[in-house]
Amino acid sequence: MAVLILAGEMIFSLPFHTARFFRPTLLEVFEFSNTSLGDIFAVYGLAAMLAYFPGGLLADRLSIRVLLGSSLILTGAGGFYMATIPSAGQMALLYGYWGITTIFMFWAAMIKATREWGGALSQGKAFGILDGGRGFVAACFAFIGIAVLAFYLPIDATLATDVQRRAGFRGVLLLYSIATCAIGVLAWFLLPGSGEKSSAIKPRLTFGNTVATFKRPTIWAQAGIILCAYCGYKGLDNYSLYAVQVLGMNEIDAARLSALTSYVRPIAAVAAGVLADRYLASRIISLMFGVLFLSFGILSLATPASDWLALILVNIFVSAFAVFALRGVYFALLEETKTPTNVTGTTVGIVSFIGFTPEIFFAPITGRILDAAPGAPGHRNYFLFLAVVALLGLAVAAWVARANRRLGPELTDGTSVASEPVVGDASDRA
Repeated sequence: MAVLILAGEMIFSLPFHTARFFRPTLLEVFEFSNTSLGDIFAVYGLAAMLAYFPGGLLADRLSIRVLLGSSLILTGAGGFYMATIPSAGQMALLYGYWGITTIFMFWAAMIKATREWGGALSQGKAFGILDGGRGFVAACFAFIGIAVLAFYLPIDATLATDVQRRAGFRGVLLLYSIATCAIGVLAWFLLPGSGEKSSAIKPRLTFGNTVATFKRPTIWAQAGIILCAYCGYKGLDNYSLYAVQVLGMNEIDAARLSALTSYVRPIAAVAAGVLADRYLASRIISLMFGVLFLSFGILSLATPASDWLALILVNIFVSAFAVFALRGVYFALLEETKTPTNVTGTTVGIVSFIGFTPEIFFAPITGRILDAAPGAPGHRNYFLFLAVVALLGLAVAAWVARANRRLGPELTDGTSVASEPVVGDASDRA
């Protein structure tokens, strides 16, 4: 699990950490607008969307060790290229490449490995520990990256020259690239290969299994939950920019504020996981969407005047808590909805194909929202958009909770649990 945590966060550090924690610096170094950066992320999202489903099929067939180790090394190699500060067109191609390396061989395999680690009774804890640990790793590396960037900049970061800023950001990219490749080597040698968890005969994945998975309504509802939750998660990417443009911070302090929100992630994800095992994941998800709606709603009304500042800062951390709690448990719904273990990878591929489509549309839409009304008005419109998405997520999660209560031990397609294939023996499931 420790290797899964390291791998699960560092695989996304180059495409996402650099833009989340160091967004103002990235925009300056590459001379991008919010709109152009959003369009580059859309290329990543399109490539990732095409990779989710075949990646899920791959995860049900090949070794987790090989899939995760290879994808980390290939992703890290792309970071060395980004350190050359390529053009916008070349960056779009790089992000398309990352869409394949971070998803096709990695995503479903990581989710499947985590589900197997948790067993039938501790899915919330397993996914909570995974995402909480990932948050701790993200925060630690973010502060190391901030130290690297600050080393190249003057004490007053607002006086930094373009040469200093470029050298500092290149140092950050090299840090993430080396770390990602190193963890890929660890994953290759320390994670189990296929079939090492259980000696029991595993049910065979067939075309019929795949078709049956597509027919289950809660699979599509889970995809909707992930879509709304992921919009909230992507919403955190602009907090460092918000801190600079609205709260008046410099880029170092803004990066620190954004990195501090990552320390909320272990607490939120693990707490949500424990509660999900006790009260059902769907109920915790509904509660967190409600919190997120209120928090984003307050931020959409707030102004940077002194009497609002404390409330703004509190809601930055409250919204981060709710988002990270959602991320910690939305894949625990696989067990709550009685998804057969032998189609875990396929199911993850399906729900991810839909659930992570914000990779395509979120950044282009929000980039245009921010650029259409620069400064505080654009950010208020941005938070209003996020509040609406959170309300939609609350509606879908409430439907899933009602469906699960109504159907009880039966699957949502009407198939009893007993008729589903079971993987492993009783000790594995315990």
